[in-house]
Amino acid sequence: MIKLAVIGTNWITERFLAAALESGKYQISAVYSRSIEQAKAFADKFSVSLTFDCLDKLAACDEVDAVYIASPNSFHAPQSIKMMKQGKHVICEKPVASNYQEAQLAYQTAQENNVVLFEAFMSPYLPNFQQIKSYLPSLGAIRKAHITYCQYSSRYPKYLNGENPNTFNPEFSNGSIMDIGFYCVGSMVELFGEPASIQAQAHLLDSGVDGNGSIICGYDGFDVVVMHSKTSDSYVPSEIQGEEGAILAEMISIGQKVTKVNRGGETEDLTLEQNANPMFYEAFKFAEQVELNQMDMQAVERSLLISKVTTEIRKQTGVVFPADS
Repeated sequence: MIKLAVIGTNWITERFLAAALESGKYQISAVYSRSIEQAKAFADKFSVSLTFDCLDKLAACDEVDAVYIASPNSFHAPQSIKMMKQGKHVICEKPVASNYQEAQLAYQTAQENNVVLFEAFMSPYLPNFQQIKSYLPSLGAIRKAHITYCQYSSRYPKYLNGENPNTFNPEFSNGSIMDIGFYCVGSMVELFGEPASIQAQAHLLDSGVDGNGSIICGYDGFDVVVMHSKTSDSYVPSEIQGEEGAILAEMISIGQKVTKVNRGGETEDLTLEQNANPMFYEAFKFAEQVELNQMDMQAVERSLLISKVTTEIRKQTGVVFPADS
């Protein structure tokens, strides 16, 4: 059993811990929060007695093999590096870093300390995402792709009312492309690799982050259009078009439904049954790597490429984080 600690006590941590426990690979051993009272309150939900409000003490704790990090984006790389330098394996919520330089340093630290660093990007490990990959060759030559994730943020009204929630605060390396836009870029990179060209535009909020944006990425023989937004909703599925047909993916981030449309209009439902908690698969994949004490280098390459692309997108759209300086 992997003795797992968590940094962050929000809803996503609860959801990951549910997935981790269901996998049968983990024992929840410790909880960190800036507030020890908050750490204890969260720990009580999982009958955990070990709590911390000091990261250095958590990093030095012998009762912890691995750490799940779900703090604000700007803390992801620094906290991962601190844990890894003390021999802890790390599964870090996406994005693994604020920018490409930080991502490179984080993975270098993992290799130097012989530990696993894994970006918690759940989409590629979902059975229905694997269906998309499996059926891509049946489409013939790929000619167009449209990958979208637009969802009106529950915190946007607070921003409009003059508050400064983390979601729209550059201090925390946030904004649309670093949040739900990540799923679009990540899906594109997983399916097609590194783009040959990137043209990005975005609508920047007064806070300095992007509320929404669009990107055109060029590949050999086709382009991918990415649409992301935290200030509006979309109900259009993502689509990959080939000369012999197309694949439609509803909510590509969680693989809600996958349909193939053959040239001529005949449809085929490719959807597979999945675990109700989509984080189950990434939790299991991380455990496999920890047990082998070996990083999945394809996942490392994908993570670095995503960071490289999102860093370039921010450069083109003028979104700057303190971590960039």
